Amino acid sequence: MGILPLRDMESSFPFGVMLAVLASLIIAANVLVAVAVLFLIHKNDGVSLCFTLNLAVADTLLGVAISSLVTDQLSSPAQPTEKTLCSLRMAFVTSSAAASVLTVMLIAFDRYLAIKQPLRYLQIMSGLVAGACTVGLWLLSYLIGFLPLGVPVFQQTTYQGPCSFFAVFHPLYVLTLSCAGFFPALLLFVFFYCDILKIASVHSQQIRKMEHAGATSGAYRPPRSPGDFKAIRTVAILIGSFTLSWTPFLITGIVQVACRQCHLYVVLERYLWLLGVGNSLLNPLLYAYWQKEVRQQLYQMALGTKKGLASLLLLLSARDGGPEGSRESSCDIATISHAQPDS
Repeated sequence: MGILPLRDMESSFPFGVMLAVLASLIIAANVLVAVAVLFLIHKNDGVSLCFTLNLAVADTLLGVAISSLVTDQLSSPAQPTEKTLCSLRMAFVTSSAAASVLTVMLIAFDRYLAIKQPLRYLQIMSGLVAGACTVGLWLLSYLIGFLPLGVPVFQQTTYQGPCSFFAVFHPLYVLTLSCAGFFPALLLFVFFYCDILKIASVHSQQIRKMEHAGATSGAYRPPRSPGDFKAIRTVAILIGSFTLSWTPFLITGIVQVACRQCHLYVVLERYLWLLGVGNSLLNPLLYAYWQKEVRQQLYQMALGTKKGLASLLLLLSARDGGPEGSRESSCDIATISHAQPDS
């Protein structure tokens, strides 16, 4: 089955610009979050933080992977990429996207387990188990991404550059990913969310009963724990961003398989695929923001950078001003250090 060629320079150049901007934003945002999480892990080790770090790494690799496609889109005239190289590029993109999605699932399961088994959570989700889950996640991701290279039915019979997803991968591959991966994962997300809601409802009823008993007897009222509600919010954010980002692309890919006369490749490659890849930008902007410790660490990093730049500017002005300027700047630095205590 052939595909509609998308090779005219007039339409590919704006797409290449959008791809370059998106890749840059994905890399910058996720590297920043990864650095913040590394600082937090150094302060206090935690399995959840390791999963957050893995998500930032997967999304960063996806940004790097799609940046390798920018040259083909911006070249004038458009230069076709050799098919094997294009297949490897798209396999790397798919593997990184799969690692991101699987990590999101792992984070949701981790939050679900922390609510479902609060007393046994640390025993179940030990460092060894978390490491094994992470290694298995990456192995499965690369198996998914490089599957078309070993299965001829998932490959396009004809190829025309520049490199794009449907230039080398058949829509049947998207159908397989949807039926065997995406929709089961979505159902699993919904199950986690519904069960967490049920657990939170039971906990809320128990707390109300204890508060009522305490009010009648004048005893101590137990404080409300926000753990359940934080888990509900976290899983809801994961489900929402995951569904809104990838559902349009996968459903349209299924429609393309069912309707061979429908030429939906322009919409799939230029818009819906970018929407799915954009989930890797939503992850650091939404999920990491909702983690209070990550948000505070980013704020501390910003303050440290601001102080460092201020000190550097004062030192540079002291060098340009000579001995007198050096003495004056030294006094200014000392005054600032005394006037602004460390936060």
